[in-house]
Amino acid sequence: MSVENLSPSALWGYFAQLNAIPRASKNEEAVLSWLKSFAEQHNLPYKQDKIGNIVIYKGGTSGKENNSAVVLQGHVDMVHQKNADTQFDFDTEGIRMRVEGDWVKAEGTTLGADNGMAVAAMLALLAAKDIAHPPLEALFTVDEEAGMTGAINLGSDLLNGTILLNMDTEEDDEFTIGSAGGVDTTSEFHYPEKPLDETDQCFQIVLHGLQGGHSGMEIHLGLGNANILLAQLLNEAIPGLRLISFDGGSLRNAIPREAKAIVAFSESQVTKTIKTIEDKFSKIKKLYGQTDPNMKLSIDPAVGFTDAADALNSKAIVQSIAGCANGIFRMSPEVSGLVETSSNLARIIVKDGFFTTKSLQRSSKDDARDLAGETVGASFSAIGAEISHSGQYPGWSPRENSTIVSIMKDTYEKLFTTSPRITICHAGLECGLIGEHYPRLDMISYGPTIKGAHSPDERVQISSVEKFWKLTLETLRQL
Repeated sequence: MSVENLSPSALWGYFAQLNAIPRASKNEEAVLSWLKSFAEQHNLPYKQDKIGNIVIYKGGTSGKENNSAVVLQGHVDMVHQKNADTQFDFDTEGIRMRVEGDWVKAEGTTLGADNGMAVAAMLALLAAKDIAHPPLEALFTVDEEAGMTGAINLGSDLLNGTILLNMDTEEDDEFTIGSAGGVDTTSEFHYPEKPLDETDQCFQIVLHGLQGGHSGMEIHLGLGNANILLAQLLNEAIPGLRLISFDGGSLRNAIPREAKAIVAFSESQVTKTIKTIEDKFSKIKKLYGQTDPNMKLSIDPAVGFTDAADALNSKAIVQSIAGCANGIFRMSPEVSGLVETSSNLARIIVKDGFFTTKSLQRSSKDDARDLAGETVGASFSAIGAEISHSGQYPGWSPRENSTIVSIMKDTYEKLFTTSPRITICHAGLECGLIGEHYPRLDMISYGPTIKGAHSPDERVQISSVEKFWKLTLETLRQL
């Protein structure tokens, strides 16, 4: 069955069209052009601000023309991740989707349900002729996944609404009313390369098959971080190891699934060193058996390399990675079960005398966010790296006596005869930033059930999409 045959058909149809368009963060030109064409085809006015965000406007239906406008909001970019053995070009190919039972998945790549479900729902509402709703302002933001620069630089003359429905929560029984802020921490270290000894042998060591996932929504699951685990394996080869390169992770908000290093050590130490690394891997694999059961290690000869970091710098680099604080820093003392502060060591590059790291710290408290960034930076400044912090964005604080939360809670209970969970999430939602630009907005975040976001295991539950659509229609009918 193709996704276009699923219900609600309009939503799934637009999702299929959307997924045919490459839309990496910071490369959204094609999808933005498509949105403008959609607006023109449906005779709907739109505005685009300087950063690229687009708002498409639609008047209210009969009897609701003069009601307050409702802002519908989602981001157009998606995380590009694929399995190592998947042949796929994100720059030119559309996502290949398949239906498996109650789930829609992609073939070896991320699906783009985060946040393609929101985009598709917004388009279906804008195109509909038979759905009751107040005036709509559909806000499509750019670059959410790689810095939230769309929300940070949101134009000041786009929105008139008083309620915002953000559709970026990933459990269909959950309403999010607050979220964490974040900061990016980057380190840069230059080291001299020196010729390898004639007796040195080179090997490529690859750690792969980890689960990966969303560094906000899934940080509490204790998933393995491939960057740190590979560094812990390499640490077994110190002091004899010389590091040629290290390449691990991808986007700052994705828990690294794989990492690889090219290293050299003396011919006389090869057998002993490889066995030591493999023994360490067996212990790590056992420790992470529940969270990362498909973790694999490969060690293969590598040729063609002449230079590497010396033993001292190799030790400094490897141990700074292996010892970097990562994962949960602190649970919230105020909200049971909420991660207050965390960090994800997302990207490592060692090559040609240059060592850089990129990480994302999150917290529901801005001071704790900044302290976490300083803590992570200290791991690398200790070896002489230069540290910078950028992209700070605030948390989203819940609004007392929120009208939209009350309306949607009552609507949910009437529709589904159970109560939704009202939560504050550890992920970074755009609501906090949008609220800074438009403080009058009363905001809520909700959505269908999406699992494995930011990884090739990403999937969206078909039945939950129907539930999400039904809740959206009934909410708009009441506004």
